[in-house]
Amino acid sequence: MKSTRTRGFTIIELMVVVAVIAVVMAISVPNFLAARVAANESAAVANLRTISSAQAQYQAAARADIDADGYGEYGTLAEMGGTRGVRTAADGTAGAPLLVSVLSQSFGLLNMNGEANRSGYLYRVFLPSQSGPATTEMTESGDFSAAVDVDGSETTWCVYAWPQNIGNTGTRTFFVNQSAEVTSADAGYTGTAAIEPLNSGSAFEVGNPADSILGQVAIAATGVDGNRWVVAR
Repeated sequence: MKSTRTRGFTIIELMVVVAVIAVVMAISVPNFLAARVAANESAAVANLRTISSAQAQYQAAARADIDADGYGEYGTLAEMGGTRGVRTAADGTAGAPLLVSVLSQSFGLLNMNGEANRSGYLYRVFLPSQSGPATTEMTESGDFSAAVDVDGSETTWCVYAWPQNIGNTGTRTFFVNQSAEVTSADAGYTGTAAIEPLNSGSAFEVGNPADSILGQVAIAATGVDGNRWVVAR
């Protein structure tokens, strides 16, 4: 009887296959990561523009008007997203939430440090406070870090977006305020609580207090944080 034998792979052939797979992985993985970073950064810029539009609607409709002077105040992510009641006092005391939110509810779902998480980026809104650092949402419930400056919040706000994991989910940090101009910097901010009230003035020109959002925004200039901020592309 004639026997049949199945020929297997030799060690050399297996080594060649493994080497080819390693080369393909070495080429494709960095390209995949770069594509993901680019997509997340594009989404961050688009999200900041969405937040800017929502702020304009919120303020124009006087959704929050603590001093009842007919001039609306800018909102927080939780207020605009409808996950927290609109403030009725400077300390952030919440009233009824919006019946129709002006921002996606996902922006109002905050982590333990009061930040929204979207597509690998963390988002945080700041408003002028009555004294000291700017005020912001500090917890999942949207509680304020300090009493808001009612008149100041009728004209001023800002929001930062930075990578949840720098290098993997994004590289640049983005900023926008009431001017609606989105700026960016290779600032190195990463992870939760990277931008807080004490450094909320990072994207403003040198000379501005580090904790104030009332100054001149750095555009094609060095910011308070020592990084060069430019118009985002």
